[in-house]
Amino acid sequence: MPAKIAINGYGTIGKRVADAVSLQDDMKVVGVAKTKPNFEAKLAAKKGYSVYASDKESLGKFAKAGFQAAGTLEDLLKEADLVVDCTPEESGYKPMYEKAGVKAVWQGGEEHSLTNLSFNAAANYADCLGARFVRVPSCNTTGLIRTLYPLDAHIGVEKVLAVMVRRAADPGDSKKGPINAIEPELEMPSHHGPDVQSVLPKLNIHTIAVKVSSTLMHLHAVSVDLKEPVDEAQVLDVWKRFPRVAFVSGGEGVKSTAQIMELARDLSRDRSDLYEIAVWKDGVHVVEGKHLYYFQAVHQESDVVPENVDAIRALLQLEKDPRKSMEKTDRTMRIGAVR
Repeated sequence: MPAKIAINGYGTIGKRVADAVSLQDDMKVVGVAKTKPNFEAKLAAKKGYSVYASDKESLGKFAKAGFQAAGTLEDLLKEADLVVDCTPEESGYKPMYEKAGVKAVWQGGEEHSLTNLSFNAAANYADCLGARFVRVPSCNTTGLIRTLYPLDAHIGVEKVLAVMVRRAADPGDSKKGPINAIEPELEMPSHHGPDVQSVLPKLNIHTIAVKVSSTLMHLHAVSVDLKEPVDEAQVLDVWKRFPRVAFVSGGEGVKSTAQIMELARDLSRDRSDLYEIAVWKDGVHVVEGKHLYYFQAVHQESDVVPENVDAIRALLQLEKDPRKSMEKTDRTMRIGAVR
């Protein structure tokens, strides 16, 4: 019998996780919870998801709007084995999940201390088997782990400096900025480095971030000091052994995040999502054998989605082998077409 999954929050990540769960044969969506009866709630209902109000106050808003909710989040949790929390950070639902006796997966907006266990399918799946609560780190953190973990596991990493050029807002968000500026994150290091260490605690990494007026993707410029001398071909070979890393080429016309998003559209991906981390293969350079430089792009709306599916499998022990879980997730979501 498929595991019963609730989705609390049906925005940028929640709606993608719901659709990804629906593609799996070992889990199913039993309902999604929303605070408002907005267009996303109506689209969820049209897709066949049972829509619940987040609380009794929200239930009143649904009734006033003529939207028949299936109940409240409290009712939904009674039907679920696990809840994927895709609500804004610090929404405070943990006590409710504990009371309901359900397992939970949170997103990267939350602090690692909420669960003391942050999840990445390739790096620490086994550590999360049977856990009650985990957190999937942010899109940027997930992107860094996807390329740095293989390097550290197969070559060895002395230290990392990553500069993140962050998009200002998601395409559907009209409230954030900057509109016409470049905004540095003055905290040093940025929170991304410590966040990577929540999964890879021994990795020596520092991060710098700036925000720019783009909505398409994040871009990382990464400098890595390696323990062993290698060349560019060996680095690419390491990444080829791991899923969810895609290669693009400036020489073939993929010169920016705009062309990467066009590639995702041409692949007929749902919502034009690119779940993989895109690495420019002709932007990979090794200097003096041990100094590696590369660029990668992160689609902030979607790269964490397959990690959520694998986290569900780990917590509910639907699959104990990380490779098998990732292969199943990637097959159903058509991940891996870009290599």
